[in-house]
Amino acid sequence: MTPPRSSSALPTPAQHDAPAVRATAPGATDPRAVGSLLAGAAVLAWTGILVALAGTDPASTSFWRCVLALLVLGPWALAESRRHGVIPPRAVGWALVSGVLLGADFLFWTRSVLDAGAGIANVVLNVQVIALPLIAWLAGGDRVPRRLLLAAPVLLGGIALAGGLLGAGAGGPEPVRGAVLGTLAGIAYAGFLHLNRQTSRRYPRHLVTPVCLATVGAALTSGVVGVAGGGIAVALPAQTWAWLIVLALAGQVVSWVLIGRGTAGMAAGTGAALLLVHPVLSVLLGMLVLGERPTGWQAAGCALVVVTVAWVARPRADQSSMRSAPV
Repeated sequence: MTPPRSSSALPTPAQHDAPAVRATAPGATDPRAVGSLLAGAAVLAWTGILVALAGTDPASTSFWRCVLALLVLGPWALAESRRHGVIPPRAVGWALVSGVLLGADFLFWTRSVLDAGAGIANVVLNVQVIALPLIAWLAGGDRVPRRLLLAAPVLLGGIALAGGLLGAGAGGPEPVRGAVLGTLAGIAYAGFLHLNRQTSRRYPRHLVTPVCLATVGAALTSGVVGVAGGGIAVALPAQTWAWLIVLALAGQVVSWVLIGRGTAGMAAGTGAALLLVHPVLSVLLGMLVLGERPTGWQAAGCALVVVTVAWVARPRADQSSMRSAPV
């Protein structure tokens, strides 16, 4: 499975590991932007597979993916600060606090992958599409779109089916628990987005710095949880380290750049629709690479989640063109 967001547009599924947004010319979609976005979504689809292949505990996986990503994000953020100045201590504090929620997201989602399978975990994470507007409503009184209220029970029903309410196939040992934890991961991620986008709105030229600070907060959160629960694994096999490195670079850096560039060149509705390739690919890759075999009911639940998210995320006719992205 984790960057700044701006705009009133609803988040999309592929935003689980990703950045912020910019305006683009209405109706103009650059083919290169489409290719970049699809490539980024395809990279994100592998994150659950990489977690499963790494095969270590959730705290260790979450901690090391953050630390390894900081080897790239840290120097990048320093270069950005030299160009645009340092953001004030208050903004630094909020970015670190948002990282606590990002760390919770990583911990819940990693456990969800191990419990329910990579495909199901990535689909269930889409609950963030509903959670973010609700958090904005509770925290700041923002209006909740009517379509969101209508979609909520349908989305939750799809999550229940995907989690194995009516029977689970070969995917993970605890599909129901995995679906619950995946839902909690989506809620935690929505909380991260809500806090992080405040920094993004105030300091739009700082694209990398808020992500870097949030990753520091996520690393500290994962580390504390890991130490409290028995420690962070260090003596890992070389193969595990290799998968963790790929996970960090793919989920925190490469996909963030690709989707960030892609969504900058298209309208929000187009980007949201194309990003739905992420959960679909996740299910297919889980079947092909890990041998996951969801039941017909689970497949129906996944389809219900994807269709509901597509309906919720589509822009209104009066909505201006905007862009979204990942961390």
